[in-house]
Amino acid sequence: MTIQINTDKSLSVHAEYSDKLEGILSKELSRFADHITRLEVHLSDENGEKGGVKDKKCLLEARVKGRQPMVVSELGDTYDQSVIGATNKLKSSLTTLFGKLQSH
Repeated sequence: MTIQINTDKSLSVHAEYSDKLEGILSKELSRFADHITRLEVHLSDENGEKGGVKDKKCLLEARVKGRQPMVVSELGDTYDQSVIGATNKLKSSLTTLFGKLQSH
């Protein structure tokens, strides 16, 4: 599973944070790693330089072998919160998908 991190123009991700995100995503999605060819992470700040509550957005796009891409997103007060929330949504969607495939 290849992980690609993308950001909007107002954000830059340092190598340490990028490595941290890749570690979290690899660990959390490890049981689906054989099915996901690429995982794209899109981080953005919905309000730009203005402050705000739940303005950090994480959009995850999982490219699943033989299937349409799965996309989930989450807003949070911090990027960590939004990444964890989006990861949990993606795990739920993938569990549902592969559960349905196994039952047929």
